[in-house]
Amino acid sequence: MKVETTVLENGLTVVTDQMPHLKTAALGVWVRTGSRAENADQNGITHLLEHMAFKGTKSRSARGIAEEIEAVGGELNASTSIEHTNYYARILAEDLPLAVDILADILQNSTFEAEELVREQHVILQEIGASNDAPEDQAFDLFQATAWPEQAIGRPILGTPETVQAFGRDSLNDYLASRYRAPDMVLSAAGAVDHDELVSLARQKFGAINSEPAAPDPDARYSGGEKLLNKDLMEAQVLIGFEGRPYKAKDYYAIQILASVLGGGMSSRLFQEIREKHGLCYAIYSFHWAFSDTGLFGIHAATSHEDLGALMPMIADELVSAAHTITEDEVARSRAQIRAGLMMALESPAARAGQIARQILVHGRVLAPDEISAKIEAVTAADIREAAYNTFVGTTPTLTAIGPINGIMTADELAARLQQAPVRQAASM
Repeated sequence: MKVETTVLENGLTVVTDQMPHLKTAALGVWVRTGSRAENADQNGITHLLEHMAFKGTKSRSARGIAEEIEAVGGELNASTSIEHTNYYARILAEDLPLAVDILADILQNSTFEAEELVREQHVILQEIGASNDAPEDQAFDLFQATAWPEQAIGRPILGTPETVQAFGRDSLNDYLASRYRAPDMVLSAAGAVDHDELVSLARQKFGAINSEPAAPDPDARYSGGEKLLNKDLMEAQVLIGFEGRPYKAKDYYAIQILASVLGGGMSSRLFQEIREKHGLCYAIYSFHWAFSDTGLFGIHAATSHEDLGALMPMIADELVSAAHTITEDEVARSRAQIRAGLMMALESPAARAGQIARQILVHGRVLAPDEISAKIEAVTAADIREAAYNTFVGTTPTLTAIGPINGIMTADELAARLQQAPVRQAASM
């Protein structure tokens, strides 16, 4: 594989990963802006803009955009996350110029017609309603809001019905102009793609984008606490969280492996002890979300009210145990899982285009797979035990739960149980 990078005169980065055995290409534009760039009145505008980009430009109707890409067998889509937005296409190699033209058109010439805007706002209200009807989705929204209260990073990506309905054409144009700046954008492609051709197309189609970088996102301030919502449901959705690590933290890879050891698969500690051995829940897993300046480590479980009283102390005890008893065999197994996922992504042009684009937005460069593998291999069981202790013991947890949760352990009780963990001795030199 051959990765090449070029920065255009206005600051937009073009990056390609050539996969010559393929006949297709995946490409897209990744923008360093997501829901955490919004102020309170703008909550949901990043996601609405992503929807509206496909609803017509000065030269293409919404239907015309769809028909033109599908006429060559391609597909077009987009997604919004907390820190990034991306617009992407999958096409045959010879249709690269068309895909670039469409992506450039929707990001620079969208008209945001009133009729289309009203229709799309209604679609997003349905999306919000569906999320509110899903207890797990609702629990995760509460989880973010409790970890980072009164901050953009803690607000739902979809926004609220009130904010979404308040946006007009001027709101979208102003947000687009302020956030979609060339130094904060990456045009990434992988597969059957020629780097020089893509650079030439990018200069033609994206060269006029503002060269001043967008304002940085406000700093995140992890708070933690609890939000418990008693509802008449069959199961309780429980989320336990702790302040995590940003992408560039020294122990980033240790915390990623910790999430895998604890709850990353059927052989993980939480799954084996709590689900398989004691049958206290149907589903349980752990995860780590990293961001540019913060992170969130979490455990999610779905259980009945009858098992809730036993579940929470057992999770707490497993977290304490992780700080003292994680073994090299467990670490080796989790390293293999992470490394396999990394290698599998190299075989998918869509996954690879997204991976290298995000790496440039986060690290300013593409990380070689061998470099990432070496960092993963360098993490020891002692490193992970230390990361577990620093994360779980003597810190402020985040606890959210929805469903039949009477009698659930509180966040303060959880913190107190974790605090009873024996003090770890510093590793000898």
